[in-house]
Amino acid sequence: MIFKIFRRIIFIFISFTVFWVILYKYVNPPITYLMISRIVQHDKKVYGEFKFKKKWVKLNDISPNMILAVVAAEDNNFMNHYGIDWDAINKARKINKHSRIKHGASTISQQTAKNVFLFPSRTWIRKGLELYFTFLIEIFWGKKRIMEVSLNVVELGYGIYGVESASKYYFNKSASNLNCSESAMLAAILPSPIKRNPLHPSKYLLARRDQIISLMNKIGKVDF
Repeated sequence: MIFKIFRRIIFIFISFTVFWVILYKYVNPPITYLMISRIVQHDKKVYGEFKFKKKWVKLNDISPNMILAVVAAEDNNFMNHYGIDWDAINKARKINKHSRIKHGASTISQQTAKNVFLFPSRTWIRKGLELYFTFLIEIFWGKKRIMEVSLNVVELGYGIYGVESASKYYFNKSASNLNCSESAMLAAILPSPIKRNPLHPSKYLLARRDQIISLMNKIGKVDF
């Protein structure tokens, strides 16, 4: 009896999550858990007046510079792995043994799965679900859709979501017109977009931007 109930729960869970992932292949995610939490937890004393800037654009309407910058900054092997970059994980483990600053190895696919389907948490359950949803979006979405969703839901400042909104807010231009330096600067504020400001960059942020530009030149181009 218990086994049948458990099997039914598993079946329902898999059916629902697969349907959810397939739905978002064609329907743009309207909101994410992070966006909701920012709205609910907004503190005017800390963050000032409330703002919520979000505009969805197609991948073809985003500058290739921005796509390349994100790959260079976050996931050099994005086009070559199937959601998990084992080489990056092994490299991060070796670095973390001797470094105070812990290095992560999450791919763009993993970050997208987490941002769209899950809640911020460091539990093993959440990490397991992240891997599960990463596996699903790699199968049903493909790299182009993963990149499109990622660049439209990513937080790039408090209350600023997606590269189109960020581009308008910081540079007063559309994401389609971002140049190499601007794209690298937006990518450089990740993964701490609230603490880092592209309009008032620190020495670290400028150095990080230059590092990303160097990596962009090495990668060359991202073809879907």
